[in-house]
Amino acid sequence: MDVKKVLFISQEIDPYIPATPFGTSCREVAQGLQEKGAEVRSFMPKYGAINERRNQLHEVIRLSGLNIIIDDCDHPLIIKVATLQPSRLQVYFIDNDDYFYRHTPGKIETRDWAELNDERSIFFVRGTIETVKKLRWEADVVQCVGWITALTPLYLKTTYNEDPSFRSSKIVYTLANDAFEGVLDERMVEKLKQEGFTDEQLAALTADGTPVDYIKLNKIAIDNADAIIEGAEGVLPELVEYAKASGKPFLPYDPAEGAPARFYDFFQTL
Repeated sequence: MDVKKVLFISQEIDPYIPATPFGTSCREVAQGLQEKGAEVRSFMPKYGAINERRNQLHEVIRLSGLNIIIDDCDHPLIIKVATLQPSRLQVYFIDNDDYFYRHTPGKIETRDWAELNDERSIFFVRGTIETVKKLRWEADVVQCVGWITALTPLYLKTTYNEDPSFRSSKIVYTLANDAFEGVLDERMVEKLKQEGFTDEQLAALTADGTPVDYIKLNKIAIDNADAIIEGAEGVLPELVEYAKASGKPFLPYDPAEGAPARFYDFFQTL
């Protein structure tokens, strides 16, 4: 396929939160794809640790204002944007006071207030999709990186499968070395069913009757993605094998070659 537009949805992007190998890699990939000639728009959560003044974030009023209902509660969607220099990469931030707090230097909500991570993930994914719809921007490839993005393929292949912004998109899920311990809220599946998802669509999350964990989140992403990338060293072997067994296009990790070029070439084959 001729890839001209890439929607890059990431758990974190350096330098907006304290640098990590994960965040730095995401920045390099997004910038590298743009340098290869693709039009790239990036999305990440607006963590409270992000300094809005230093990073020159500003709210996009015309995109904000939508309420996202989760578990029968309304959560206002706030959209902010910044331009990453010197690449001029546009980065959009999904914000909401219920899930992303104010002024939390040194703390990241997904790690330090993990009890809301099920709803935080749902809100981030739906907020990103609804914002792209408002932008009337049609992505050739949607690349999702990090467990907080793992529900994106599910939503795009079901709820939004006929939406003009996504009906022709190829969904690529990138396996990362970002495992968390424990499980998400035991009512997560119930909350997703309130949005109309069926038992069959949620099978990867309900396989053994236990609460959703990191493995299950990644498996439902793999089940609904069009292709999978092993994006880092140290990805759990169980997930790599599950991805390979799916029979879908799979790009293994290779530290010897630059990720942006490899990813861009991989996209062309989809």
